[in-house]
Amino acid sequence: MAAAKEYTTDYIRNVAVLGHGGSGKTSLVDALCFVSGTSNRHGDVGDGTALTMHTPEEHTHEISIQMTPAYAEHRDTKINLLDTPGFLDFMGETLAAVRVADAAIIVVSATAGVEVGTERVWEYCEARGIPRIFFVSMMDKDLADFDRVFKQIKELSASAMPVEIPIGEGADFSGIINLFSERAHMFTKGTTTGEYTEGDIPDSLKDKEAQWETELQEALATTNESLLETYLEGGHISREEAIDAMALSMSRGEVVPVFCGSGTLTYGVRALLRKLVELCPSPAEARREFVGDTQLVADDDGPLAALVFKTAAEPHVGELSFFRIFSGSVASGVEVVNASDGQAEKLNHLSIPMGKERHEVTRLHAGDIGVVAKLKHTHTNDSLNQKGRNLALEKIQFPAADISVAIKGVTRADEDKLGEVIPKLHEEDPTFSAAFNAELHQTIARGTGEMHLEIQFERMARKYGVKVETEQPRIAYRETLSRTAEGQGRHKKQSGGRGQFGDCWIRLSPKPTGAGYEFVDSIKGGAIPGKYLPSVDRGIQEAAERGVIAGFPLVDFAAECYDGSYHAVDSSDIAFKMAGAAAFRSVSEKCGPQLLEPIMAVAVTTPD
Repeated sequence: MAAAKEYTTDYIRNVAVLGHGGSGKTSLVDALCFVSGTSNRHGDVGDGTALTMHTPEEHTHEISIQMTPAYAEHRDTKINLLDTPGFLDFMGETLAAVRVADAAIIVVSATAGVEVGTERVWEYCEARGIPRIFFVSMMDKDLADFDRVFKQIKELSASAMPVEIPIGEGADFSGIINLFSERAHMFTKGTTTGEYTEGDIPDSLKDKEAQWETELQEALATTNESLLETYLEGGHISREEAIDAMALSMSRGEVVPVFCGSGTLTYGVRALLRKLVELCPSPAEARREFVGDTQLVADDDGPLAALVFKTAAEPHVGELSFFRIFSGSVASGVEVVNASDGQAEKLNHLSIPMGKERHEVTRLHAGDIGVVAKLKHTHTNDSLNQKGRNLALEKIQFPAADISVAIKGVTRADEDKLGEVIPKLHEEDPTFSAAFNAELHQTIARGTGEMHLEIQFERMARKYGVKVETEQPRIAYRETLSRTAEGQGRHKKQSGGRGQFGDCWIRLSPKPTGAGYEFVDSIKGGAIPGKYLPSVDRGIQEAAERGVIAGFPLVDFAAECYDGSYHAVDSSDIAFKMAGAAAFRSVSEKCGPQLLEPIMAVAVTTPD
C-alpha cells in the first residue's frame, strides 16, 4: 500500500466539530470529506453509512457515542476534523477533542436552535481559548429559521457575526449570500458535491445583505488602524483584507463568524472548506503549549511532544493510540519514550485516521494527528517524547462519574472475566470505571449517565463476550453510639503448654458527627503493659468495622481503656487484641447503637 500524502505544519488545520446531539455534526463532517475528495462516498446517518459513525452501538442507537477523527483537504491543506458526540453522557470524548484542536465548528440546528449541549461545548471552547465558527445546519429542513437561531446564538455569544445568510429556508433553501464577496451562491439542484453558480444578490435580500455587510465591515475595521482609516474615509475593505482581519479577530475571541448550509445536501460545504483554511490557525499560529516554563512551538525541529488523546480497541488489531503532535515530528518505525514512566515505544505502521480506516504514512509533521497500533505501555493522557527528554503535556480533564450501578456476570464465566474486561473498557473510555466494593460485596460500575452505562455494557458483550446484569447498589449504612457504657473484655485459653490471656476494661462513648474514632489510654499503675495497648486498640477497631446492629462500620466514637490485667507468661499481642474485640462487642450493645443513613450534599446553581 502506497503511503498517504504528507502535510507540513503550515498546511494543517485541527478542528473539533461540536454541538448538541442531533444538530448535524456527523453529516457535516461526512459532507466536508466527500466534497473535498478525501472520502469517495457520501454517507448518511440514517442508514448507518456516515463516515465517522461506524460502531454497532452507534448504528443501534443512531447517535455518535465516541469522538472519531477524519480529514478533508482543500487547497493542499489537510483539515483534521474531530467529530464528537453531542449527548452529555459522552462529553468526555468532546473534552478530548477540544484539548487537541486549534479551532472549533459549533454546529447548531436551524430547527432546534441553541440547546444545552451547544452551551456546554461553548463553555469548553471558552475555557480552552480556541477560535470558533458557528455553522447553522439543516437549513433544508421544515421549520428552519435562520433569524430565530441567530438571535439565540447572539445570546450565547455577543461576538457572533453572520458572514453568510441563507437564500430561502426549508424546501426553499437554494443558496447563500457571502458577505465577504457580496455575491450569491445559488446551489445546483441535485448536486452531490455542493456545486453552485455565483450571481447577483436577489432583490428581496439586498436590504438585509446591506445591513449585515455594513455591520461586518464595521466590526472588521476596528481590528487595525489602517482598516479603520479606510472605512472612516468611505472606502471598502476588500475580501482579502476582510479575511485577514476576521482570522485575527477570531484568534482574539472578538468575532465568531456564523455560516449556514446543509450537510445532507452538501449546500454551503464548499464555502466552509475554504473558510476553514483561511480563518482557522495552523498549529504554528495556534495557542502555544507549555510544559512548566518550557514553551513548545509546532516545529519539526523542536523536541518531540505528543499527547495520546484517545485509545480504541479493534478486533485482530489490538489497541489503537490516537495522538496529536505539539512539537517535533515522527517517522514510521521510530522509537519514542512515554514521559510518565520512561518506557520505550516503537511507532510501527504510523497512520492518519479516517473514520474507521487508517492510511499509513512515512512521516507526521508538527501539529498533525496520527494513530499507531499496539503500544505496550502507553495509555490515554500519556505524552510521547524523544529519549532523554521529559515533556509531559497537560492532561485531558475528564468529567467525574455521575451515577453508579451494581453489575454481576450473567454466568460464572462472565463473572470471572469481569476483572479482565473492565480495565480495557476504562482504557477506551476514561469516564467509565468499575471496581469490586468489599463492604457492599458488589461490583459497582460508574459512568456519566444511564445511556453511557447501557452502551458500555453493550460494548462489553459485543467486543469481549461478557454479559452482565444490573441491580441497585446496596446502601452503605453506618452505625454509631447514642450513650456511654463500660465493661470488660477477657480472653483466656489454656490447652496445655503456654496459654493465652488478655483482660481489659473499656468505656465507649459517642462523639459528634464526623469526629471519627479516638482511642484513649487511661491505664494507671501498669495494670496493662503499654506494649499491649495498641493490640487492644486494633481489636476494638476491627470489631467496630463489623458493627453492632446490621454489620456496617461503627463510626464517631471514643474507646477508653482504663483497667485490666495480664499474665507474665501467657499474655501476648494476639490475646489482648481478642480481649479488645470482646470488650467492644460486650459494651457496644449497652451504648444504644443506631443506624445512620447516608446524607448527600447537593449544590444547586440557578441563573442570575
